[in-house]
Amino acid sequence: MPDANAGIPRRNFGNTGVRISALGFGGHHLGDAEDQPTATRLVHESIDGGITFFDNCWEYHRGKSEDWMGVALKGKRNQVFLMTKVCTHGRDRDLALRMLEQSLNRLQTDHLDLWQIHGVSFENDPDLFIRPNGAAEALEKARQQGKVRFVGFTGHKDPAVHLKMLATGFHFDSVQMPLNPFDANFFSFQRQVIPEAQRRGMAVLGMKPICGAGDPVKKGTLTAEEALRYAMSIPGVTVTITGMEKPEILRQNLQIAQNFRPMEQEERNALEARVRPVAADGRLELYKTSLKYDNPEARLAHEFPIDTQQKEVKEMMKSTDNTGRPFPELQSK
Repeated sequence: MPDANAGIPRRNFGNTGVRISALGFGGHHLGDAEDQPTATRLVHESIDGGITFFDNCWEYHRGKSEDWMGVALKGKRNQVFLMTKVCTHGRDRDLALRMLEQSLNRLQTDHLDLWQIHGVSFENDPDLFIRPNGAAEALEKARQQGKVRFVGFTGHKDPAVHLKMLATGFHFDSVQMPLNPFDANFFSFQRQVIPEAQRRGMAVLGMKPICGAGDPVKKGTLTAEEALRYAMSIPGVTVTITGMEKPEILRQNLQIAQNFRPMEQEERNALEARVRPVAADGRLELYKTSLKYDNPEARLAHEFPIDTQQKEVKEMMKSTDNTGRPFPELQSK
C-alpha cells in the first residue's frame, strides 16, 4: 500500500487562497469502474490517500460519473474540492443553468467548488461563450448565487482557442488543458497557454498526463511514473488530473504522488527529447488531431459529423437506459 504518511503535495489554486492536492481524481474514468460499489471504494481510498481535487462533467457517461461520485461523496463532501463541467458547447445561459441544477442533484451537493465550461474546441466557441445570453452569463450568475465558488474552462484541441477564450475578458479562476511530454513538442498548451494563465493569476489544471488512454505506456514509450512525474513537475501547474478506474491504477498513482520528487528542468528536457520522434506529428495525442476524444454533444452543437463507433456515441444511442438523458435542447443547435 502507498505510504499515506508521506502526503500528497498541496498547491495554491491560483490567487484564490485555496490549496488543493497536486494529484486529481478524473471523473470520466470513474464511470468505467466495474460497478458503483467499486467506484465508491475508489473515491474513499483516494480521499484517505490524500487526494482532495475531484473532477467530473455533466456529460460523462450520460450522467453516470456524476451519479456515482455523488453516492461516493455522501458524508465526505466537506473533505474535497469538487469540480464539474457544463456542456453547453456554445448554447445559451438558461440551458447551462439547468445543467448546473442537474449536476448538483447528481452530485448530491448544494454547491460546486469549481464549475467549468467543457471542451472548448472550435474557433467560434469563445464568441458563442461571451455573446449576450451565452454561457458566460450563467457562470457569473451561478457565482453570484453561491452555487459555485470558482469558474473556468477546459479543452484539449488547440491552444489558440484557449488563448482566444482568455482574450474574451471574462474573469476565469482556472483553465484546464492536456499536459504531458508529448504536448511540449506538438501544438503545445504548456508553451503557449500556461504563461498567460500565470500572468492572470489563474490555476492551471493539467489532464491527460498519459495521453488519455495510456497508449504511450502500453507502447513502451515511457513509464506511468515518468509521465505522471513529468506532468506534476511542469512549472505553474496546480493539479494533474488522471483517470483511476481500477484499484491497482489508483494505488500506483498514489504511490507516485505521496512520494513525489519533482523532475528538474534538465530531466524534463531529456524526456521531451526522448519522445520527440513519436510526438512531433501528434500520433499519441489524437485528442488534438482526430474525432476520437471529441464529445458528440459538442460536434452536434456545431453541426459536425460524429463517429458512430465512438464509445460516447454508443452511450448516447442507449441514453434512455441511463439517468443522464440529454435535455430536448441538446438535440438541435
